Amino acid sequence: MRILALETAAKAVSAAITEDGKVLAAAFQDTGLTHSRTLMPLVELLFKNTDMTPADLDAVAVSAGPGSFTGVRIGVSAAKGLAWAADKPCVQVSTLAALAWNAAFVDGPVVCAMDARRQQVYNALFEARDGCLTRLTEDRAIALSDLAEELRNDPRPKTVLGDGGRMTYDFLTAAGVPCRLAPAHLVKENAVSVALEAEELAKNGGLVTAQELAPVYLRPPQAERLLSLKGK
Repeated sequence: MRILALETAAKAVSAAITEDGKVLAAAFQDTGLTHSRTLMPLVELLFKNTDMTPADLDAVAVSAGPGSFTGVRIGVSAAKGLAWAADKPCVQVSTLAALAWNAAFVDGPVVCAMDARRQQVYNALFEARDGCLTRLTEDRAIALSDLAEELRNDPRPKTVLGDGGRMTYDFLTAAGVPCRLAPAHLVKENAVSVALEAEELAKNGGLVTAQELAPVYLRPPQAERLLSLKGK
């Protein structure tokens, strides 16, 4: 299965084309420029360097959240447009489930953490074993203090990763929870892992239409929260 995968849910932006688990091409950028400016040039570069077009794809996958509200919207909109124009199906991928693939080779607990502000993280826990992943929790927004309490009684070292990985690692370490931070080249969200998760979903009937593809938010955007407070 040939997949174009997009990752825009965090600070870095990336795109990749894979075929049956093999990476054909990938591009990653973490320079602080907006995803609306950087994503499509990366995609165009991949198509140019692989001599492919959207018509050559079997599906378009995207990290659909949780994550940055603006970033998620950009990625989902781009995926919908590419898939719609080429009449291809989409795969809606959890940012956290994709992130866990970065540490699938390290047996033990995997703590995926994205900065959700206010001492909270978007988080999901996984168990890695022999290159496979088992999900232990649903995607959630959780206070770092609650996460530390949940992990406290498991003596095994936990692999922490994500754009909130450093913050989470520091907090858990200070709380006496044994953990290790993923190395720099694996700690961030990336499109190759989105493609790997998308392949697993596609095998199990996880394809959706471009129309059905939608962003996933674990809590309302800041503007909506402020509006609701103003109305009280």
